[in-house]
Amino acid sequence: MVIDEGLRRLALGTLLGAFPGPTAPPWARSLLGSGLAGFTLFGGNVDGSPSALTASLRAVRDDVIVAIDEEGGDVTRLDHRTGSPYPGNAALGAIDDPELTRSIYSSIGASLVAAGITLDLAPVVDVNTAGDNPVIGTRSFGASTDLVSRHAAAAVTGLQEAGVSACAKHFPGHGATIADSHLALPTVDASIDVLRARDLPPFAAASRAGVRAVMTAHIRVPALTGRDPATFSREALSLLRREQAFAGVIVTDALEMSGAVLAAGGVPQGAVRALAAGADLLCLGSRGSAELIEAVAAEIGAATRDGRLALGRLEEAVSRTAELTSPGAPTGRALSPDDRSGLVAARRAVRVQGVLAGLESPLVVQLAPVHSAAVGRVPWGLGPLVGDSHLEVTGGAGSAEEILARAAGRPIVLVGRRVHRLPEDRALIEALAAATTLAVVEMGWPSSWRPIGVQAFITTYGGSRASSIAAAEVLGLA
Repeated sequence: MVIDEGLRRLALGTLLGAFPGPTAPPWARSLLGSGLAGFTLFGGNVDGSPSALTASLRAVRDDVIVAIDEEGGDVTRLDHRTGSPYPGNAALGAIDDPELTRSIYSSIGASLVAAGITLDLAPVVDVNTAGDNPVIGTRSFGASTDLVSRHAAAAVTGLQEAGVSACAKHFPGHGATIADSHLALPTVDASIDVLRARDLPPFAAASRAGVRAVMTAHIRVPALTGRDPATFSREALSLLRREQAFAGVIVTDALEMSGAVLAAGGVPQGAVRALAAGADLLCLGSRGSAELIEAVAAEIGAATRDGRLALGRLEEAVSRTAELTSPGAPTGRALSPDDRSGLVAARRAVRVQGVLAGLESPLVVQLAPVHSAAVGRVPWGLGPLVGDSHLEVTGGAGSAEEILARAAGRPIVLVGRRVHRLPEDRALIEALAAATTLAVVEMGWPSSWRPIGVQAFITTYGGSRASSIAAAEVLGLA
């Protein structure tokens, strides 16, 4: 489909593309020169520091938007090879020191500025009211609306004082879901009054703190969005503007995600529906290509001709998005990253129940995790810290005898994320506790379940490198 160059440039000005590898391919630089808003960087783009990559993009156009998901904790792109040096939101919420949260996010922001990033797709400000939420969990500051609100404001302030734009996500609140929106279209069956009391206040707090962007959620809230996900709902995005007094850039979550694609009938169609609903900047996801970007731009152009999308709405989106090309909120002083502050914070978050004596020289058993698309395959837990003294297993009581044989009389430290979730994991843990000295390290969203017979139960509120080191210190392993 052919569209005139002016309309193509407008359409490209609403899109965040992606490309593989640590260098920008020629087609990416060409599209940038034609008006593409920018790119989202993923772990595969980061080889050490991406500063050389971002400089090459800026050499094509100095107002390029370079976005990244750098939440700290379990979700990191800059440190995807080693794990984040900062604890995540759940740990910061457990400490509940908003000034510490501001400081940690300021340090993260300084790292991003040094790497040439202009937009951080963080913080997560969802209130995690569903304990078994498979996609938010430790990415949330907590299950209390007031707690999440005050830390949302602190995180936004910290990022933007470093000079990178913050993006609060996922509007209107992803914390009550029990399905992963990367794989399906979750439904939150809540009234508007419940949303206003429970889920929306953190977005209002972020708005009052001056957040420059808000990301939509691919979730259906029938009372607000009807059959559509929030990303395609004019009612939902109008509410963000009206009730949360948000005047910045509305960014979509990745349009390649299954729920969005199925709801819209394809990524190009989803792009048009999101713009028509009121979104300004469209994330196309990690599987970027020139063909996809051109197809989306062509569909946007066609929609302005056939009446699905008003030209004025497209122009408004491009104008808003252009505002993200200026610094987030520079303080006039250069801020420096402080990785050490992350470990100090992670230590404050660790909670110990039970007795640690008698756990010397243990066998560390790490339960194999279920990887989510948001987190990716990032190193976590005690395994990377103890080397050959650990064993990774899948759950199941049948493996208890093998683990005990490997331990050969030594105590066992079992590490997992949401260890309560699977019956086979619970059975394995209780079988080990009945047979030997056992400590459990919970690195996911914690529950009230405590295994019978366990000697110590340690909660870290996340599996970042910082939280892993903090747990190892408590156990005398570091």
